[in-house]
Amino acid sequence: MDPLILKYIHIISATVLFGTGMGTAFHGFMNGLGRDVPTVMTANRNVVLADWLFTTPAAIIQPITGVWLAVEYGYPLTSGWILATFALYLLVGACWLPVVWLQVQMHRMARAAHATGQPLPDRYERYARIWFLLGIPAFTAMLVIFYLMVFRPDF
Repeated sequence: MDPLILKYIHIISATVLFGTGMGTAFHGFMNGLGRDVPTVMTANRNVVLADWLFTTPAAIIQPITGVWLAVEYGYPLTSGWILATFALYLLVGACWLPVVWLQVQMHRMARAAHATGQPLPDRYERYARIWFLLGIPAFTAMLVIFYLMVFRPDF
């Protein structure tokens, strides 16, 4: 494959990964503030759907195209910046997997509250707090990964 096409796919998937993450985090957080059960239920459903439609494919494409690009351009996979990128990507994944589980649980809680006419349970708030807090290291790591991809520091 033409390395420029590969680079284009890598950049687009990185953009989708980061952008969908930011968008769903904002959407989920802002809609959860009001605690309006139908709104929260819809927001959570859309956050889960966006993760499956956009985040998951981009998360799969990123390491494949990243390794492929490194090989195409002759960067040793043991370069410090590549190893740091791998480690940070694993950190992002370690945050994202529980986030996906939390999102599904939060949607189920909101759907159950809506069906019964009850408010969101206290557990929803705990899950929402953990969901938000897991985003901090994940988004920070993504910013560092972008830096490493662009500047490829020698360390």
